[in-house]
Amino acid sequence: MEHRLGHERVGINSLTAVIIAVASSLLLTCRGEKKPPAPPPPVVIVMEAAKRDVPVSFEFVAQTQSSHLVNIQARVSGFLDRRMYTEGSLVKEGQVLFLMDAKPFQVQLDQARAALTKQEAALEMARLNLERTKPLTEQNALSQKDLDDATGHYQSAAAATEQAKAEVETAKLNLSYTTITSPVTGVSSSAIQTDGTYVSTQNSLLTTVAVLSPIWVNFSISENEMQKYRDEVNRGLLRPPGGEKYEIEIILVDGSLYPHTGRITFAEPSYSAQTGTFLLRATVENPKGLLRPNQYVRARLKGAIRPNAILLPQRAVQQGSKGHFVWVVGKDRKVEQRPVTVGQWRGDDWFISEGLASGDLVVVEGGLTLRPGMTVSVKPYDAGKGPGTDGTSQKRDSAKDGE
Repeated sequence: MEHRLGHERVGINSLTAVIIAVASSLLLTCRGEKKPPAPPPPVVIVMEAAKRDVPVSFEFVAQTQSSHLVNIQARVSGFLDRRMYTEGSLVKEGQVLFLMDAKPFQVQLDQARAALTKQEAALEMARLNLERTKPLTEQNALSQKDLDDATGHYQSAAAATEQAKAEVETAKLNLSYTTITSPVTGVSSSAIQTDGTYVSTQNSLLTTVAVLSPIWVNFSISENEMQKYRDEVNRGLLRPPGGEKYEIEIILVDGSLYPHTGRITFAEPSYSAQTGTFLLRATVENPKGLLRPNQYVRARLKGAIRPNAILLPQRAVQQGSKGHFVWVVGKDRKVEQRPVTVGQWRGDDWFISEGLASGDLVVVEGGLTLRPGMTVSVKPYDAGKGPGTDGTSQKRDSAKDGE
C-alpha cells in the first residue's frame, strides 16, 4: 500500500513540474514579443480652395430658321410652261425659276398698245378742233357753247389716252410676270405645281426659297430659369456681359463647334401661353450653307462671369443624408466634414456657393474611408489627372509616398 502511494506522489510531482515548465516558457515568450506597429495615416489628395472670377456659359436646345423664307407665287393666271431650276439647289437672286405661257399676255399687250394708238389719234383730233374753235369764238363766229364742247372733247380724249397708257403698262407687267424669278439668294424647295398645270389664285404657290445666310437660331428659356438668372445677377453671383451682349456658339449634332458665332437679335416681348417659355433669337452667318432651316442644334451663351467663385472637381463633393459635403483637412492634419451648397456644373467641376473659404484644403481623392477627426497624410492635387485609371494611379503614387 505504501509502495503504491509513493508511485502516485512521484507521478503528481512530475506533472506539476511539466505544467510549471510550460507556463514559464509561455511567460517568457509573451514577455519577449513586441507590439504590432500602428498603421500609417491614410494618404489623401487635396487641393486648396481659391476664389476667382470664372467665365461661365449656358446651353439650350435650339432650332435653326431661315432669316428670310420667300413664297414663290404666280401673279397671273395661266398655264405653267416649265420649271427652270433644279429642286433643292441653291438659287441666286434674279434667277429664273418658272416660265408661264406668255402668248396670251403678249396678245393683251398688243391690244393695249393698239387701243393707246387709237386714243392718241383721237386726242390729236380733239386738240386740233379746239385750236380751230378758240379764234372763231373770239371773233363771234362760233358760240361759247361750241368752245365748251371742243374743250370737253379734248379733255375727255386726254383722259382716255392716259387710261390706255395705264392699260399698256398693266399688260407689260402681266407679261413680265410670266417669267418668275427668285427675289433672294437661297436654297430652293420642291416644285409644288408641275409643268402644264393651270395656275390661278387657288393654286398660285409654286415653291419656296429660304435664305441661308444669315440664319436664325431660336431657343427658349423657361420662367424658372429666367427668375434664377435674375436672382443670381441681383445677388452678385453672376455678372452678365456689358449690354447683355452674349456671344452665341453653335454646337452641332456630333458635338463639333460651328465655325461662326452670332448675337442675340430678338427677344419675344411675352411668354408663350402654351409652353410658358421666353423665346430668344440669335443671328449667325452661314456662308457655306452648313446650317439648314429646322435643324436641331445647341446654343451656348458665352460672356457671363461668376465673380469670386470656388470650383471643385465633382468627385470631391459627396452627398449624405443631410445634403452635399466635402472633407476639409485642418492645420493639425485632421479632417472634418464640411456641408456645402453646390451650384452650376462647369465641365467636370462644380461651383461651390456656400461652405468654403479661400485657403481651405479640400480632399479630392481618398475621402470615401475618412471619419471625422482622423489624421491623414496629404498630397497636392494634380489637375492633369482625372478620375478612373489616372485617379487610381494617383492614389497608388500617394500610397508609395506615404510609405
